[in-house]
Amino acid sequence: MNDLEFRLYLKIDVVQLDFWIEQGWLIPETSSGQRQFRDADVARARLILDLMGSMGVNEAGVDIVMELVDEVHGLRGTMDKLMTAIGRQERDVQRRLFESLEDLDRS
Repeated sequence: MNDLEFRLYLKIDVVQLDFWIEQGWLIPETSSGQRQFRDADVARARLILDLMGSMGVNEAGVDIVMELVDEVHGLRGTMDKLMTAIGRQERDVQRRLFESLEDLDRS
């Protein structure tokens, strides 16, 4: 969705949107000098609106929350890759890895 569609959908103004982008809370794709927003951007913007609106979180707090969201997203990606790598190992190696995880859980 383009800039105008995004702002109308979320009922925000261009100043608000520009601020969020300056803060790095949203990073739209740019094509032919035009900003394009994805579904993930809509979800992030809704979170920002909730945080700053009904939850009363200030800008510094939003900064922290958005960094944590990005960190969790990155960790999920890493875990997916790790599970794929484990799945490519021989059954014996997989078994030993999972047994090792169980041992760590018990300690």
